[in-house]
Amino acid sequence: MQGKKPMSDTEKTIKAPRRIFDRESGVQTAKALFHQHGYDAVGITELTKTLNINPPSLYAAYGSKAGLFERCLDLYVAEGNLPADKILTPGRPLDEAVADLFMTAARLYARSPVQRGCLVAEGMRADDPQARELASRYGEAGIQFIRNYIRQYEPARARELSDYVVTTLRGFSAAAVTGLSKARLTAVAQLAGQAFSALLEPKNV
Repeated sequence: MQGKKPMSDTEKTIKAPRRIFDRESGVQTAKALFHQHGYDAVGITELTKTLNINPPSLYAAYGSKAGLFERCLDLYVAEGNLPADKILTPGRPLDEAVADLFMTAARLYARSPVQRGCLVAEGMRADDPQARELASRYGEAGIQFIRNYIRQYEPARARELSDYVVTTLRGFSAAAVTGLSKARLTAVAQLAGQAFSALLEPKNV
């Protein structure tokens, strides 16, 4: 009795089950890449190699590199990397809340040896205009939240005080990205909290 003819390489390829790409897992992986290297420094070649897919599959899954970055920003914000809504709570003294926000940001931005700073803040400084615009949408939402919170205590100075807070937070992110240690960054955060307290009217401290 004649045995079965061995399958050719072509037949094996045809019969091999297609690998299903996990899009959500891909977003997690890409988020880490963007956070570590910045949007501009991460190319399609590196993304496809790390995700183990080809360029057409990446575009089919996310539309574009910018589309993938937007998904990463969505996830980053959803994970509450700087949970301002849990820190700036109603009824809490303003100086105490902002000092806590500064200290929490400093610790979070410098907690990883490679994924440092704030993904949103650093995205707002990207060279790519589409990436900047995407990150700015999330950044603006954070700015408005901080401003509205401060307005409850200092309605006449809400803009200038929120500008101070946001600029300080962005400075923390930039310092973390450029390598300032966690100990030094938290020391700066403590000073920033004291400075903010000094800006307030005595009745609100």
